[in-house]
Amino acid sequence: MNQMELKIGELAKRSGCQVETIRFYEKEGLLPPAIRSQGNYRLYGESHAERLLFIRHCRSLDMTLHEIRQLLLFKDAPQETCTEVNQILDKHIDHVAHRIHELTELQKQLMQLRSLCHNSNAGKDCGILHNLATTEGMPIKKLGSHGEGCH
Repeated sequence: MNQMELKIGELAKRSGCQVETIRFYEKEGLLPPAIRSQGNYRLYGESHAERLLFIRHCRSLDMTLHEIRQLLLFKDAPQETCTEVNQILDKHIDHVAHRIHELTELQKQLMQLRSLCHNSNAGKDCGILHNLATTEGMPIKKLGSHGEGCH
């Protein structure tokens, strides 16, 4: 076996990715199917390793599989302009800004909740537990697109 033919376990080791994740990316069409050896082992080439690195880098930036799929389409068409790539990234930046805002609000709520108990009280006297057991101080969430009120 030459350097260009890696079994899935070798690709996993080389990339720092789990075997199941590689299979998942292949099933989702993010990685092209591997060729099969005579022994029916999956064999991956350098292009698979490079593509997996690209996917992992995108995932480390919290990109969705849909966003990655879109970026891969442009990566696979190098003659295209990168206008739409910029738009994908701009939308992702907006999403991250929105998440930061949501997490900041969550942090404020948790700090407010934490301020309800300063001592080691008995559970029956714990302000945090009392507050969590009631709707008092509970933020009102908009209903989800499927009408669920609980998250």
